[in-house]
Amino acid sequence: MVSGAAVVADVGRDVAAALRRAGVGDVDDSTLARALYSTDASLYRVVPQVVVRPRSVEEVLATVGVSRASGVPLTSRGAGTSIAGNAVGPGIVVDFTRHLNKVVGIDVDARRARVQPGTVHATLQREAAARGLRYGPDPSTHTRCTVGGMIGNNACGSRALAYGRSADTVAALDVVTIAGERLDLVRPARGSASTLPASPTLDALRAVVDADLATVRTEFGTFGRQVSGYSMEHLLPENGFDVATFLAGTEGTLAVMLEAEVDLVTDPPYRVLLLLGYPTMADAADDVMAILPHGPTACEGLDARIVDVVRAQRGASSVPELPAGAGWMFVELAGDSLAELESRAAAVSADVGTRSTRLVTDAAEQAVLWRIREEGAGLAARSLSRPAYAGWEDTAVPPERLGTYLREFEALLRQYDLDGVPYGHFGDGCVHVRIDFPFAQDDGARVFRDFLRDAAVLVAGHGGSLSGEHGDGRARSELLPLMYSQEAISLFGRVKAVLDPDDLLNPGVLVDPAPLDADLRGTGVGRVRDRLALRLLHDDGDLGAAVHRCTGVGKCIADNTGAGGVMCPSFQATREEKDSTRGRARVLQEMVDGRLVGKGWKDPAVHDALDLCLSCKGCARDCPTGIDMATYKAEALHQTYKGRLRPRNHYALGMLPRWARLSAPIARVANLALRIPGLRQVALWLAGVDARRSIPAFATTTLRRWSRSAGTATRTRDAGMHALGRADGRPDVLIWADSFTNYFQTAPGQAAVRVLEAAGYRVRLLDESVCCGLTWISTGQLDGARRNVERTVAALHPYVAAGIPVVGLEPSCLTALRTDAVELTDDPRAAEVAAGVHTLAELLARTEGWEPPDLRGVTLVAQPHCHQASMLGWQADAALLERAGATVTRVGGCCGLAGNFGVEKGHYEVSVKVAEHQLLPAVRTAPEGAIVLADGFSCRTQLDDLADVQALHLAELLDRQARGRTPVGGSQ
Repeated sequence: MVSGAAVVADVGRDVAAALRRAGVGDVDDSTLARALYSTDASLYRVVPQVVVRPRSVEEVLATVGVSRASGVPLTSRGAGTSIAGNAVGPGIVVDFTRHLNKVVGIDVDARRARVQPGTVHATLQREAAARGLRYGPDPSTHTRCTVGGMIGNNACGSRALAYGRSADTVAALDVVTIAGERLDLVRPARGSASTLPASPTLDALRAVVDADLATVRTEFGTFGRQVSGYSMEHLLPENGFDVATFLAGTEGTLAVMLEAEVDLVTDPPYRVLLLLGYPTMADAADDVMAILPHGPTACEGLDARIVDVVRAQRGASSVPELPAGAGWMFVELAGDSLAELESRAAAVSADVGTRSTRLVTDAAEQAVLWRIREEGAGLAARSLSRPAYAGWEDTAVPPERLGTYLREFEALLRQYDLDGVPYGHFGDGCVHVRIDFPFAQDDGARVFRDFLRDAAVLVAGHGGSLSGEHGDGRARSELLPLMYSQEAISLFGRVKAVLDPDDLLNPGVLVDPAPLDADLRGTGVGRVRDRLALRLLHDDGDLGAAVHRCTGVGKCIADNTGAGGVMCPSFQATREEKDSTRGRARVLQEMVDGRLVGKGWKDPAVHDALDLCLSCKGCARDCPTGIDMATYKAEALHQTYKGRLRPRNHYALGMLPRWARLSAPIARVANLALRIPGLRQVALWLAGVDARRSIPAFATTTLRRWSRSAGTATRTRDAGMHALGRADGRPDVLIWADSFTNYFQTAPGQAAVRVLEAAGYRVRLLDESVCCGLTWISTGQLDGARRNVERTVAALHPYVAAGIPVVGLEPSCLTALRTDAVELTDDPRAAEVAAGVHTLAELLARTEGWEPPDLRGVTLVAQPHCHQASMLGWQADAALLERAGATVTRVGGCCGLAGNFGVEKGHYEVSVKVAEHQLLPAVRTAPEGAIVLADGFSCRTQLDDLADVQALHLAELLDRQARGRTPVGGSQ
């Protein structure tokens, strides 16, 4: 008997072959590709048969032809950030972002831009800004969402209040119908008749509308955020039968977009942000009608629970001062002068019902606040006691009804024993909310269905729209009869029959919809538990729950490095979905599900997706939902090779501290031997290291040996502990000599001793060979890592328990103690040690009376190690350098070496591309004499290998400056 999955796979192969014969080049029907595109940012899982990434309009036309001839459905996809399930389909998924992503041209005089469908909003915005213009709509996902996707869903964003919806910007569309008819649609001038091309399709569409003008005139276009269904009002004769604007918001169900021409606007030169605090979000909504007469460009609601998540993840300093309240309204005002805006802000403050206000005029502070608002979807998903989900995501009501609607909506939530975090575009009456639907329970899907139905009745009763900007998709299309009359629903069907009679374009959406509870992707809770080597504390030991943290909002496919972020370095290098955090999470979700990725941990799709993960831990901080792909990769490698022969590099690089310890007595001989060309090549091959990499030299005198001669070494099992605390007036500090600082580059350790002694400490080094297990973790040798961690915890705990601070100098090793140790062992001492270890800057910041050396006139290019930027925080270092007077350029992103990743065979090119993204350009363009600062051994090695730059550790910089030696090691 042939399984259904096998039949689908066979059909997929046939379609893929037909596409290739038709001249389509980038066609992928692999398990990996199908897993990557099985869902978007919604709750829905629909596995495609094949993924196409067209390189030209001709390839799009060929793909449409294959869909028509084969009867296989076609779904257009932009960035995959659709929240309602608009961008998943069972047949051909066409990803426009990979190749058709260019701004074709900008006409400054006409204030228009011509773009391909996969053009990222931020790309268009950059090119428009260079000409003094902007594209008006700006969804929270503007760093990665595409203009084609925005038009498809009629996206709006925060500033649609001033600049309009995506539909309002459409000047012209170049589309093709499923029948292969190409239509060049131009928006008619206001008050003018349509000048559309002669077309039997358009004639038939006009006849459908003309036959039911009364329904169109009474049910559509009733308020600005009525996005649900087809926006039929644009096809009225009095609106010029505007088919171009009408197609905005049709969610790819009627035609396939080839190009778009959109309006641009000018941006006022000044902006201020007025923050208004309220006891509840409903109270905030009550003030909307008092705010709107003042002409804000944005009027956004933000629940305090979202801000609480940011504080918990990133510290209190990550959130600027907010006025008192359990929720806020962000009111942005734009104009020609700051004085004008301050006057307008005062007028708003006088008219609203709260006295809890604050005006923010600093652009950088405004940007931080807007980033918190923009990450609302991801943050809201983790702001309740149980995971919160999309599904009822962006309803809208006339703004004057918003306060009443929110109170009734909150009562409905209580009726179902649910909770939600409301936020959104309150000035437009549009509310986003993530709700903690109980999908882990047997009746979870039923609760979901019943609640959505009752919520639809509620919003319809307020004259609202089921969707205010994201489209109906699979989440709300079934509910449209609760909002529209049967005549309107029938009208949708007749329109679909004209343009897509065989229901091949994005089936299951809007017309003849799929049930809203069909194709829900599982949460995975309880599926992969108890057999794991890691504790996964943030998800109660459940891998399924951990990987389903990913909501698909796609921050990992944006460039986060400009704000000091790290995620996701491999995607920045390859631009492949499989190399994004989201893509990897999707494959792991499918592994947990087991139907598509069916071979568990050993499935090739899992390892294809994880191969280029640098284990940088950037996602653990930068992902709004807290995905920790480095941890999941370590578990995957552990499970895959448990009890099996491992790759050579796992033994060589994964056990590097062991080999370094054994080589220490013969370091000089080993260094000489590894310089011999033939022997060097053999050593690289045995280690699984790329031949283009250098081999770091062993220290001829280890740091611990140096410390013994200097009298700073101490042991926990000898009299060392009793010697600590002698009455010489100096506080004790212990430097933990990690493997890299002890066996390879000892200069940072020696410098740290001198800096801390000068700061008034009595410095000791642990004279025991203990390791954090980092290299074992990164290669998935978790049993070995656990043994190392437990020995290290046992050695360090007596000092921590005695209140003696422990300083770690290698950020990756310190991160392993702070985060990985508690994942590997349930020894309660591990958590105490995690809290008792510090970076050098952290300790100096709390050292009473210590002053940094004068660094005025010193220019630094600082590369925070990715683990420090993501897990430890670089704030103490930044504050120290600012206090010292240095001029600092902080580099975002990862150096690209990332421990063993960048030296392994098969990773060299990606490693270099990652370095070229931020680090190497920053070094090349640094002023003459600039010093490159890098605490990470990997970062310093990468700089030495690729740029011949000798970077300094912070300890070295402080030590040299304090001793009056000119720091060296810059890019020149």
